[in-house]
Amino acid sequence: MMPSSRTIVIALLAAAGTLHASDMRFTEIATQAGVDFTMTCGGTPSKHILEVDGGGVALFDFDNDDDLDLFFANGATIDDPENGPGSRLYANDGKGRFTDVTKKHGINVKRWAMGVAVGDIDNDGDDDIFITCYGPNILLRNDTSKGKGAFVDISKRAGVDDDRWATSAAFGDIDGDSDLDLYVVNYLEFDHKNPPSREGVNYKGVPVMAGPHGLKPQQDILYRNNGDGSFTDITKPSGCLVDEPGYGLVTLMLDFNGDNKQDILVGNDSTENFLFENKGDGTFENIGQFSGIASNMDGSNQATMGIGVGDINGNGHPDTIVTSFSSDTNTIHLNLGDGFFEDRTAQFGLGLITRPYLNWACVFYDFDNDADEDLFISSGHVYPEAATAKIDSEYEQEQLLFERVAGTRFKRVSNAGPIVTEKLKGRSATFGDIDNDGDVDIVLTQLNGPVKIYRNDTSNRNMLAVETRQPGGNHRAYGATVELHAHDARQIRWIHGGGSYQSVSAPIAYFGRGSRPTNDATLRITWPNGDKQEIKSAPNQGRLIITRGQDNVVVRPFN
Repeated sequence: MMPSSRTIVIALLAAAGTLHASDMRFTEIATQAGVDFTMTCGGTPSKHILEVDGGGVALFDFDNDDDLDLFFANGATIDDPENGPGSRLYANDGKGRFTDVTKKHGINVKRWAMGVAVGDIDNDGDDDIFITCYGPNILLRNDTSKGKGAFVDISKRAGVDDDRWATSAAFGDIDGDSDLDLYVVNYLEFDHKNPPSREGVNYKGVPVMAGPHGLKPQQDILYRNNGDGSFTDITKPSGCLVDEPGYGLVTLMLDFNGDNKQDILVGNDSTENFLFENKGDGTFENIGQFSGIASNMDGSNQATMGIGVGDINGNGHPDTIVTSFSSDTNTIHLNLGDGFFEDRTAQFGLGLITRPYLNWACVFYDFDNDADEDLFISSGHVYPEAATAKIDSEYEQEQLLFERVAGTRFKRVSNAGPIVTEKLKGRSATFGDIDNDGDVDIVLTQLNGPVKIYRNDTSNRNMLAVETRQPGGNHRAYGATVELHAHDARQIRWIHGGGSYQSVSAPIAYFGRGSRPTNDATLRITWPNGDKQEIKSAPNQGRLIITRGQDNVVVRPFN
């Protein structure tokens, strides 16, 4: 008897997904760490497309006490999208133990929040919070370090309270004036009082919810910071107003061509991705199709959920990975350095292996500190009807962790703990060393499920955490490039806004030093304005705070 085509496909996927033993270990500690919190995004099971995206998360130091705090953008329900359980702010005690300080610091965000971006919009030395929403977006000015103790809602005054359905956002300095501008990604038109009918909507023969196809996509927005706490919508004059909007889900600002100007990459769901090249005169050109990054190697538009950035092939240019829908591959685009990108997904071992999964957040970090970047991808389907027997994909899914092996491929890790075995409805994620012990931890949100915090328990603590500072504005130095030169090799990291999925990670460059680091390491920083700075004989581990134009480097040990 011949096997069915479905049996053959599943067998091929299993063969491609051979698991790899690794030294990586993660322990789930959310409740132990004080974050006993369940995210809300509509009802269960999800019936409409508004109910499937989940909420974002930020890892940042809101109170400037030198540890990483947490903010969760939480949702609501179709029946009452303006009165959900509320977004949450958690303060870190410096050792990875968190306390809910939402009310203490005046945050009362009950609206259906989606994503979060963090940046110092008024150059007063502390980070403010921008929240994308179904409904008017929210900008919270951080006044906690001024003795007032509160975040203040300045959305309307700042001119950023647009009421379209926004998903992700990113801060970056697009015009080199040392204040942070803002790109906001919008999704589609949706009326919760009259949601689209499910009648006749099918996926692989299974009745499912409507969208995004058949629903009207919305234009994104580019805001210029006026330098006085307000913003101006420059979408049209900047050239970012497109003839055919996409179903936007994720964005990041980063200099992709090395000209010290921040470009804007936008990931769209089921429509082509945009890459807006910064021309340096206040305008942008969408070169997504021309550059090759708009779609995969077949020219097919993908359901892009998340974006990760890293120097995958070691040529010093930022490469990308985008996550996609089940029955499709996540796609790696190598930046060739000449304005073009090339799909090299199969070369790095990520072809068939990700097809059974619907993926969201994705990042490159060196989780085992062995001097190369590994890969994490969150997973979970949008259709409650999902099952292998029906659509070759499950509703709740394992999260995907890959180790970089021999510098040439990514191999899926099998033995890192519950992070790779427990089936979840994974969505957004943020990354950073939350307990200051010398490795990168993971905070994961779920669709209508409890927050997960995965403490990294690697035995190798030879890591450098490099924090960049600038006097006079853009104090976290969004747009900086940090390079570590050691062992005649180079590692490179970019400090950027946005990325992952609806979230923001710590604006810190993390470098694993390997098991036997030498003392010949040199750090080279290219600041957002193009200035260069070099730090010789960098230590093998610890936190380094480097300020532009200053020779003294602050070195702090790990716990």
